[in-house]
Amino acid sequence: MIDHLDHLVLTCVDPAATTHFYTEVLGMQLETFGQGRLAFRFGNQKINLHVRGSEFEPKAHVPVPGALDLCFIASIPLEQVIERLRDKGWPIVEGPVARTGATHPIRSVYVRDPDLNLIEIAELQA
Repeated sequence: MIDHLDHLVLTCVDPAATTHFYTEVLGMQLETFGQGRLAFRFGNQKINLHVRGSEFEPKAHVPVPGALDLCFIASIPLEQVIERLRDKGWPIVEGPVARTGATHPIRSVYVRDPDLNLIEIAELQA
C-alpha cells in the first residue's frame, strides 16, 4: 500500500538555527512554499518546518522539538561527511559505527540538530 516517504514535519524552537543546520551543515536546499512555509529538500523528499507554538493545522497530537531520531543516507563517502561536520564545527556524538539499515548494512555517525533531535548520517555498505 505505501510506496515511499514524501515528507516529514520537524517542529523547532529556533527556525534560523534549524535552517542553518539543515542547509549549511547537511547541505539541504531551503524551499519556501504555500504562505511562507519553509522546507528542507534533499533528493525526492523534504522536511517541512513548524515552529513550536505556531504550527500549521493539522499537526501532530503533541508536536515537540527534539523528539525525532532520523537516519539519512549520504550522497558522499562517510569520511567526507565527517570532514564536513568538522569543518562546520558540528560535533559528532557517536561513530563511525556499523548499523543495520532498511535495505543494507550501513556505517554511521550521529549528531544532534539545534533542537537535540538525533540525526544519523550513513553510507551503505556492500
